[in-house]
Amino acid sequence: MPVPDNYSTPVRSTAKDRTLSQLQKWIIDGTLQPDEKLNDAELAAALGVSRTPVREALQLLEAQGLVQMFPGKDTRVTRIDKDDIHKPYAPLGVLHALAAEMAAQLIQPEQIEQLRELNQAFAKCILEKDLYQALEYDEEFHNLIVEIADNSYITSFCSSLQLHIRRFKYVFLSHPIEQTQTAVQEHEQIIQALQDRDSATAARIIKQNLSRPLDEFHKQLHE
Repeated sequence: MPVPDNYSTPVRSTAKDRTLSQLQKWIIDGTLQPDEKLNDAELAAALGVSRTPVREALQLLEAQGLVQMFPGKDTRVTRIDKDDIHKPYAPLGVLHALAAEMAAQLIQPEQIEQLRELNQAFAKCILEKDLYQALEYDEEFHNLIVEIADNSYITSFCSSLQLHIRRFKYVFLSHPIEQTQTAVQEHEQIIQALQDRDSATAARIIKQNLSRPLDEFHKQLHE
């Protein structure tokens, strides 16, 4: 059926999307702490929306594994366990390696330049010790490769896993990750492999690069 020309997006959908995005950010960056009780009325007041989009957002956050809803009781931010940190990294590494293999056959010169620019911004943030912004550029770098691979299933699964990995990174980023300059160098090697259309090398290095924060985290635990 044709959609009428005068159709407009309901305000409630916009409010829900905005609410979902803000609550995700607060959970990931620790504003809303693990196991913290969430009150939909208080959240609605803080966000300037009604309780309906808050409730809808909380349902989506539960599906993403960021909150737990206990019917008749309360809703809480899911706990974050150090012992679970490896669980999202393993599948993410495999998916990004697959994306790199596919991207190596599809990448265009302008996308190579985009990757170089992102890595330069990443390196600059590291030098300035702006680790939170460095994290943003690092994710943009990897997400662009996933985008170039042009596979909606990989994109969807990576996006879901990345939410949890961002949470781990933000929680434990108070302990600066060592060898971040190595990550910059690995990005350059990934770019070169993609430019050379060397799928195997791109996949190997990207998997190595993504596992670095996990390796550093385990090293910190044993120091």
